[in-house]
Amino acid sequence: MRHVEVLGRERRRRWSDAEKLGVLERVGVDGRTVADVAREADLTRQHIYQWRQEMRRKGFWPVSGSALFVPVEEGDVGADLALPSGPPLMIEVLLRNGRQLRCPDTVDDHSLARLIRVLEAV
Repeated sequence: MRHVEVLGRERRRRWSDAEKLGVLERVGVDGRTVADVAREADLTRQHIYQWRQEMRRKGFWPVSGSALFVPVEEGDVGADLALPSGPPLMIEVLLRNGRQLRCPDTVDDHSLARLIRVLEAV
């Protein structure tokens, strides 16, 4: 058996859930692939796939094929600003398969999620 001396910093790193999520969220941003993000973070692609699975199990990452809702905060509308009257405001969602879904902003979350699932399955 050969004796190997390891010099320098320990190679094994510990990543918190927040750090893992930060890495996972970079995939797809500005066209970055899993390989690009793995290279940037000095990881293997397999780490990213394992972390996705782990975060899904913990409920921190959406399940593949499910709709992801992002919280939106509306700013206070000043008294001097009047909302336009006329047709209702519309929500536009670009789906993964390239289709667009447009619906009024009055649609409830459950119905919107169901529409997204149906349209992405077709």
